[in-house]
This record gives sequence, structure tokens and C-alpha cells, in this order.
Amino acid sequence: MGGIVDFDVCFPSARADVHAMHAASGVALADIVRITHCESFPVLADDEQAWELALTAARTVIRRTGVAPSAVRQVVYAGSGEWDRPFWSPAAKVAHGLGIEDAHCFEVANFCNAGMTAIRLLSGPGALAEGEYALVLVGDRLSRMVDHGDPDSKALFNFGDAAAAVLLAGGAGRFRVLHSAMRTDGGWADYYHGELTGDRVRIRRAAHRRGLADTYVRQFTGLVHETLAALEVEQDDIAHFLINHGDRDMHERLLRTLGIPAERSVFNYHRLAHMGGADTLIALGDLERAGRLRPGDLIMLATSAMGFSWGITTLEYQG
Repeated sequence: MGGIVDFDVCFPSARADVHAMHAASGVALADIVRITHCESFPVLADDEQAWELALTAARTVIRRTGVAPSAVRQVVYAGSGEWDRPFWSPAAKVAHGLGIEDAHCFEVANFCNAGMTAIRLLSGPGALAEGEYALVLVGDRLSRMVDHGDPDSKALFNFGDAAAAVLLAGGAGRFRVLHSAMRTDGGWADYYHGELTGDRVRIRRAAHRRGLADTYVRQFTGLVHETLAALEVEQDDIAHFLINHGDRDMHERLLRTLGIPAERSVFNYHRLAHMGGADTLIALGDLERAGRLRPGDLIMLATSAMGFSWGITTLEYQG
């Protein structure tokens, strides 16, 4: 399979504030903080676009690696399908901004699992030849789709915004993509949906339904075991297990269920909420900057998404 050469994350300029959420929704401040775990976190300002953040992250990656724009053969924008404007290609817009004019540009919609889905599509055998590159852009407008005046939406009050750019190569890269396992439970397809309110899409939840937390644990556990069998490794061989930050309770419960020590994961809840599909990339960058990665380390990225989909992407750090 292919590999990740480099990646970067770009944060927006504004911040969400739990006190403002409390004032708008009437939900008790303590109840909101139990969901967000911090008093403020990055969100898009009124004049910011997600694709612009993705372009900034991509420019950093291209400059840092020195890869010629002409060598990038595919540019993929991954997220929820809310692409800043309707009937539009942010992948093409970012590619043009980078001077990438001969690539195939397209979008992948799988919500917060979309970035890893795109990596799965582009890192398999035959997807990229030696010397060819692909750019995966992760961007969404999650905070702009949450109705902070709706008490029934409080479970989503931790939705923030960030964009990422991941450069893939037809070779090992800095992180070799060893395996990808994903599945979807369509029985939960209608639990959340978008609703057009004025000129904005708002996320709405159907009537409360029990069992989603158990489904999360069951699906992730199954995918982990499937991956271990496919790679012929033991659970103790996994050096780091990174989970998207949709729910801290779920994060901790999954680690306990799998028997993975908390120190093998990354917890950013004290400073960041759920940064969409960028969560696990933020954690991966934290590990590398802290010097916690060693050549040969196996890293599992556990991502999930509305719909509902789950994925386990396993990387090997090359150093």
C-alpha cells in the first residue's frame, strides 16, 4: 500500500464559548461542559471558509516537502458534503490555488470518517505509481451546522472546525498505510439528518434511541480484531491507538474494553473539542512533535461518522 509523506492541520480564527451556548440554549453550563470538556475551542468565523483552511494546510505540506504540483495526480476533498457552497468542487478550487492543473479532483463524503476513507481509496495497490502523489484534504463546517439555540442538539455542542492536508505517495512515505478496515450500520442512517433553516444547514437528531454507544464499542472492537488478524500481530504490538474526539466517555470506554492503556492514546479534550475528521491527525502530529514515535511503531486510527460508519486505519511509522 501507499504511505503518508507529510500532513498538516490548520485551525480557524474564531472560538466557540460555552457561556454563549448556555445563553442561547438554556442548557445548564455544567451540562454543556460535560460534553465539551473545555470552555472554548476553535470554530470558523463568519467570514471563513473550510476550503480556505484546507488550502493553507496544503500549501504548508507542499512547501515543506518540495513536491512539484505537477507530480500530484489526484486531489480529494473529504468531509460531510457541506462544501461551503452547493453544487461545487472544493477539491478543484484548492488544486487550482496550489497550481495543480492536471490532477483528477473529486470529493468523498463519509462525514468524520471521510478523510480515512479517501486515504483507503488512494493508498491501495495500483492507486499511485512510484513518483506519483495524491493530496487528501479534510475539511468541514461542523460548528456552523449545529443549532446552539436548540437544547436537543446539546450532544453536538462540542463540534468545532479544523482542516487538514495529507500528502500520499506511491511508496512507504513517513507513515506506511498497512491496513484499512471499515464498515457501516445503515440501521442508524436516519438518526441524524440535515435540515435547511434559512440559508444554513442544521443538524437534527431523530427521537432518542438507545444502543448507539454499544454499537460504537461493538463495531470498533470487531474492526480492531479484524485488523490484528489481517496483519498477524497482537494487540500489544499496537504502540498508539488514536480515536476521534466525538465523545470522551466513548473514548475511555473503548480503551477499557480493548484493554489498551490510556497512555497509548492521546487526549486533547482540555484544549480542543471534536475537530471533525482532523482529530486523529492532530493527535498523530502531537505524538511526533513530542518525540513519542519510534521507527516501526504501529499506530491505529479509530474514526467514526454519522450514517453510521466506523474505520480502523493502521499505519507504520518509518521515521
